[in-house]
Amino acid sequence: QRRSLAPSQLAKRKAGDEDEDEEEEDWRPPTSRKKQKAAGEVEGGECYRSPFRKPLAQLTNRPHCLDSSQHEAFIRSILSKPFKVPIPNYKGPLGLRSLGVKRAGLRAPLHDPFEEGALVLYEPPVLSAHDQLKIDKDKVPVHVVVDPVLSRVLRPHQREGVKFLWDCVTSRRIPGSHGCIMADEMGLGKTLQCITLMWTLLRQSPDCKPEIEKAVVVSPSSLVRNWYNEVEKWLGGRIQPLAIDGGSKEEIDRKLVGFMNQRGLRVPSPILIISYETFRLHAEVLQKGSVGLVICDEGHRLKNSENQTYQALNSLNTPRRVLISGTPIQNDLLEYFSLVHFVNSGILGTAQEFKRHFEMPILKGRDADASEAERHKGEERLKELISIVNRCLIRRTSDILSKYLPVKIEQVVCCRLTPLQTELYKNFLKQAKPVEELKEGKISVSSLSSITSLKKLCNHPALIYDKCVEEEEGFMGALGLFPSGYSTKSVEPQLSGKMLVLDYILAVTKSTSNDKVVLVSNYTQTLDLFEKLCRNRRYLYVRLDGTMSIKKRAKIVERFNSPSSPEFIFMLSSKAGGCGLNLIGANRLVMFDPDWNPANDEQAMARVWRDGQKKMCYIYRLLSTGTIEEKIFQRQTHKKALSSCVVDEEQDVERHFSLGELKELFTLNETTTSDTHDKIKCRRCVNGHQVRPPPAGSDCTSDLSQWQHCADKRGLQDPVLKAAWDAAVTFAFHHHSHEQQRGIP
Repeated sequence: QRRSLAPSQLAKRKAGDEDEDEEEEDWRPPTSRKKQKAAGEVEGGECYRSPFRKPLAQLTNRPHCLDSSQHEAFIRSILSKPFKVPIPNYKGPLGLRSLGVKRAGLRAPLHDPFEEGALVLYEPPVLSAHDQLKIDKDKVPVHVVVDPVLSRVLRPHQREGVKFLWDCVTSRRIPGSHGCIMADEMGLGKTLQCITLMWTLLRQSPDCKPEIEKAVVVSPSSLVRNWYNEVEKWLGGRIQPLAIDGGSKEEIDRKLVGFMNQRGLRVPSPILIISYETFRLHAEVLQKGSVGLVICDEGHRLKNSENQTYQALNSLNTPRRVLISGTPIQNDLLEYFSLVHFVNSGILGTAQEFKRHFEMPILKGRDADASEAERHKGEERLKELISIVNRCLIRRTSDILSKYLPVKIEQVVCCRLTPLQTELYKNFLKQAKPVEELKEGKISVSSLSSITSLKKLCNHPALIYDKCVEEEEGFMGALGLFPSGYSTKSVEPQLSGKMLVLDYILAVTKSTSNDKVVLVSNYTQTLDLFEKLCRNRRYLYVRLDGTMSIKKRAKIVERFNSPSSPEFIFMLSSKAGGCGLNLIGANRLVMFDPDWNPANDEQAMARVWRDGQKKMCYIYRLLSTGTIEEKIFQRQTHKKALSSCVVDEEQDVERHFSLGELKELFTLNETTTSDTHDKIKCRRCVNGHQVRPPPAGSDCTSDLSQWQHCADKRGLQDPVLKAAWDAAVTFAFHHHSHEQQRGIP
């Protein structure tokens, strides 16, 4: 029988021979010499095998059995390797964890408190080793750390503001009170600070769970879409806010009911953004549930505790209230009380107690004719009021912006009346009955109407032309003063001192630069005149007033701010869009007429000097010399002096005007270059010319918005205003935003 000589077959036969215990001689088939040589045989008849080649191992189907203890050890070694989360620097819990099973081990903060640049709002107390053994691990407080996405973009003053807000709403500053007022001046990033506060409260707390479920932001209607865009911008889609800026009553009710019915740790739309008007109309729906936080933007809308909006918001079931206002004091201290009472009810007592204990002594002490005893008592009560309110109010001025923004030059420009305006003004003062009523201390509807008529006359005689035609009270026989053939269909700048100056400013700006200009007025009739002037001069313009829808407002603002947009002028009604708009596409702003409320003017003038502005800014505040407009400006000064004392805590603010002087509204001073400059008795000017810098620490115009210079044409820094001076300008105050930082007197 022939057998294979392959090593595998030899090994197999060898194994078989051992089993059968048989010994057989190796049998070799006869081979030729050639085959022997090929097989590697040598002389002697033996087969040559390589010493390096080993026979193949036997192949069997039987598994290799391990010992049971070895098997268990092997499985345990596999399971002992925990799953590693594929996220860099992940500090979360490791190991197996099933859904629905409570996490074991110590609680941890949402973000790393020890990371470089981390903004820590709360740091748990350090526990001794003994306390660590005794404390329940499920009750250990953790750090509250602002999301690094936000903390990386916050400026130093904004980080401080977020910490202050968080301390207030969590009752750490005033035990039992959860409200505060964010009173930073315009442009300091109040919106970003409040978004940071909301996001932190919605995601974390020292108890390792969200502090609140839902938040409501109430703002003027023109800012609803702006808030929505800001949330999207800073949080980048991490949250989906619900913005209500239009729709039918049924549709809005359905959305609000859905918002209020949301529950749990992960609410789909935890932020509601709504206007004051919509909130008031749908307050019943929102009052049926509770809300963790309410933020009231432009909160000075709540200065009257008797109005429906205030009462609707006050009845909202929420302890945490944040009120945003760059101008918390606008007219009087009672309005200030309303704001503080809204956020922290009771810390200043009732309205009657506040008026008796604080308002009356402070106002008496602020009067220029006050006695020494009244001044001393007023200062004591003022210090007491500041000490109470400062626990829940944070205030930083726009001086901080000087580090980040270009220079701003603000100028109050006094413009003389034209001969037509002067004659109409004097004619009105002779005829109007309200003049006598006001002198007797009375005020009526006709008095207010007369004030409005004089303000419009200061803007342009065209605004009171219809009253002259109808010969209304104060304008009888005035029609004959107008030029023959006069028509209101076309604007005639030469008939108004302020319009003449404005025409010069626009023409010089257009011809010498690529700057854009914002024109602001309290009256839509004045905006109509601006339109006629722009069409006459072929200036491209856009206009925003109360007739424009909210959605359209956002579009035209975005278009105007684009560097490629051709529009030269943005016309703005201060009543409709003076708050919150960002118009950094322009760097010149003309405030054409003053408002009784200084806050309205301040808000409107802050539209261009904001984050994102790259060019030097010029603000022009036009006043008609010696008229009611200067009286209004002086009244603003008086109110701002009060605000400087109470809110900004400035010391030694000058008392320039007595209450008697401020009541002299119906007069015309034709001989002065500036009635305001005469009244303040400026100690650094001789014959209306500034001859020396203000004394250190005793600036005689310190409460005139820190006016650092009085000027005639020679003292002006702005070439545009210099060119317009000869038109109708008589005097100017001006202030340089960077001078205090640079040490310029």
